[in-house]
Amino acid sequence: MDITVAIDAMGGDHGPRVTVPAALKALESDTQLNVVLVGLTDVIETELKANHASVGSRLRIHHASEVVTMDESPQSALKNKKDSSMRVAINLVKSGEANACVSAGNTGALMATARFVLKTLPRIDRPAIASTLPNEKGNTYMMDLGANADCTPEHLYQFAIMGAMLVSCVERKERPSVGLLNIGSEDIKGNEVVKQAAELLKASHLNFYGNVEGDDIFKGTTDLVVSDGFVGNVSLKTAEGLAHMMGKFLSEEFKRSWLTKLMALVAMPVLKAFKKRLDPRRYNGASFLGLRGLVVKSHGGADAVAYLSAIHVAIEEARSGVLRRITEQLEIEHIQPKLVTESSQDA
Repeated sequence: MDITVAIDAMGGDHGPRVTVPAALKALESDTQLNVVLVGLTDVIETELKANHASVGSRLRIHHASEVVTMDESPQSALKNKKDSSMRVAINLVKSGEANACVSAGNTGALMATARFVLKTLPRIDRPAIASTLPNEKGNTYMMDLGANADCTPEHLYQFAIMGAMLVSCVERKERPSVGLLNIGSEDIKGNEVVKQAAELLKASHLNFYGNVEGDDIFKGTTDLVVSDGFVGNVSLKTAEGLAHMMGKFLSEEFKRSWLTKLMALVAMPVLKAFKKRLDPRRYNGASFLGLRGLVVKSHGGADAVAYLSAIHVAIEEARSGVLRRITEQLEIEHIQPKLVTESSQDA
């Protein structure tokens, strides 16, 4: 199945120096992939030449005259940067010229722009961010990871539907298990929002496991863990900090003496395998679910290897029909379409 991915070539800390090589690698590994590099034409062409590549039948450049900076406010990006590489890439998804968009740009600006341009699905109140974390068995999908700090029970219910369909499509699991992140597994634990969300999930058609705790994320107790964006983002950053600290401590201990340095040489194959298994670049690529189009966010500081992972996320979601599955499940759950209250006027 041919897929076209629009790439915000100017986004992130490194811009075309990362996005262009990653796009070329993706094209090399997937003969059914088409890529549109969006941004300043002369800058992109220079990077293509540096990589001994040029535009062709599967690779083209779509000029955008503006760039959203990493510290720019969402309001400013939305109002003042109508021809930004970020917005133009999202516009290509809206027009149907691309099946998905990938950007390493400013998260707040990307979410605001994507929501304004694409709008939310009829039965979804708020889009949410989903991504994967490693666990003892494979991967744990988790959402929301920061888009919605304050949520209602209905929001968590909607997140669960979207996340479960994402897992079902990407992981080829008919009924992925869903856990609700809480301070205990018992039904009496948690605040009222979580308790009410649990009741909605129990009555749903989803494979609801029940409440899960923080350590269940890495045990792989459920395929999906659902929380509000505040708790989800704190959990994600805590995991990233812990992984960094473990790597640093391990390195310090192996450098402590000549004997430990010798032991490090002996253990090098194991250390390399350990590092590869926990390499955060393998898990790069967060999905903005709930929009009428596919948008994948790469980490701003991603290198080409990490950015390639984000492109693969976009490709897999487009090919597996995530949007269609979410829409179908919302109908099964009998969630009523919400009234359109978002302004249709140009920002």
